Amino acid sequence: MFGFLRRKKRKNEAAEVHDEASQDLTAAVEAGDEPSAPAESGQSAPPAPEPARETAPSNRAVADEPSAEPASDDDRLRQESVAQSAASSTTPAVATPKPEQSGSLFSRLAKTRSGLTEGLGDLFLGKKQIDDDLIEELETRLIMADVGQATTAALIDELTDEVSRKHVNDPEHLFETLYRLMVERLEAVQPTEPPARRQSGRPHVMVVCGINGGGKTTSIGKLAHRFKAEGRDVTLAAADTFRAAAVEQLISWGERNDVRVIGEPGRGDPASVAFDAVSSAKARNSDLLIVDTAGRLHTQSGLMDELGKLIRVIAKAEPEAPDEVLLVIDASIGQNALVQARQFNQAVTLTGLIVTKLDGTAKGGIVFAIADELGLPIHFIGVGEKAEDLRPFEPRAFVDALLDRQPD
Repeated sequence: MFGFLRRKKRKNEAAEVHDEASQDLTAAVEAGDEPSAPAESGQSAPPAPEPARETAPSNRAVADEPSAEPASDDDRLRQESVAQSAASSTTPAVATPKPEQSGSLFSRLAKTRSGLTEGLGDLFLGKKQIDDDLIEELETRLIMADVGQATTAALIDELTDEVSRKHVNDPEHLFETLYRLMVERLEAVQPTEPPARRQSGRPHVMVVCGINGGGKTTSIGKLAHRFKAEGRDVTLAAADTFRAAAVEQLISWGERNDVRVIGEPGRGDPASVAFDAVSSAKARNSDLLIVDTAGRLHTQSGLMDELGKLIRVIAKAEPEAPDEVLLVIDASIGQNALVQARQFNQAVTLTGLIVTKLDGTAKGGIVFAIADELGLPIHFIGVGEKAEDLRPFEPRAFVDALLDRQPD
């Protein structure tokens, strides 16, 4: 079941139990009944205490015969404590992440998930039929998550078609169908197996491009960390020569991960850096070469032409390269990411995407728009600052986290 439906059901059940308990207590008070302590099994109720005498009993009597009045107070306190415990047990606790979910994809996509599911529990529960208000609210929330107008319209059309054919007849089943359609859209463009990233007799060449500020160089450093941990010999090419800080940043990542970096600050021609990097990686028998490129806007035709030139130079150094051309996009910019992907794909044929900053945005739905329009697979997603937070993309796990879907 979806988490937001489960939580709403529990909240409603708790409210009903609390209301029943309140009604019973009110009825008892109006009837004038005094709560009495339950008698212990096999024992009769203690007799009423005698009036206190002027002469104090002996110490032995005090020890052997407990006073009835304190016992009565204890019974009342015990009853009140039991009643309070019963009431509190029906109150749902504040949802906290399970230990196994700490740092998980589920917790990292909280912002987008909240935008999609917040308030849907009120719409779904208590309804036995699907109405126009429910469909309209669902459509609004998909658009707000930047799923995109075209993709949202297609999803809503498919859902209403399922409803009209009587394949879907209740709100919960409607959301299950939405889940299935979203998973199918992402799985349709994903490769059946991830790229091998190992070539026979030469390095696997990966070119990474994107705009400034999208997390391109940082993503390359995290990729180097991942591939080095897998036991691969990795070389980095600092071909972002338009920005000295990018070269220094990549060198820092290389030192941190004990990975070679080809290039140095002050070197001007990015294509020559890429050519030298391919030659060096071949000579050193590296498994993988990752080429950093200059950040550029999709509207800068001159820089986009330079990117095409760099790729052609790589092909001269190694005819079968590059093996991958990945675009890094920042999920927080929403529909602008779709525009970037479209323009970069026209300038250089992209093979896939790296989507960053998904943990800090409510616009994670943009991956569906890109998959729908461009058919580009997503190879990695960034969901945090740590090197381990750049993760391989798994469509079903992503949609599970996005729609708050958890095992029953």
